Amino acid sequence: MLTRIVRMTFIPERVPEFLQIFRDSEQQIRHMPGCRFLELWQDADEPNVFCTHSRWDSADALNAYRRSELFGQVWPATKTLFAAAPVAFSVHQVDAASLPADLA
Repeated sequence: MLTRIVRMTFIPERVPEFLQIFRDSEQQIRHMPGCRFLELWQDADEPNVFCTHSRWDSADALNAYRRSELFGQVWPATKTLFAAAPVAFSVHQVDAASLPADLA
């Protein structure tokens, strides 16, 4: 399982446009092969900062979405609304009990 976090800072007056893009596409994203979870977070202190939190079966599933026609529509439209470059990263959950003692 791969977790993907994308932090996006929007031009404040463009936030409603982003929210509409998200509303219009979120169910389609959730139904992409390999997508297990998708939610949107809003920063508690900066209301124009949002993060998407998604979980994918694998990096291959995420990359297939990133090559899809849907992503090709959603991402370019979203990028025009940014006030700063997005920050995106993928992580795997770690079971601390299974780590060697010197890494836990």
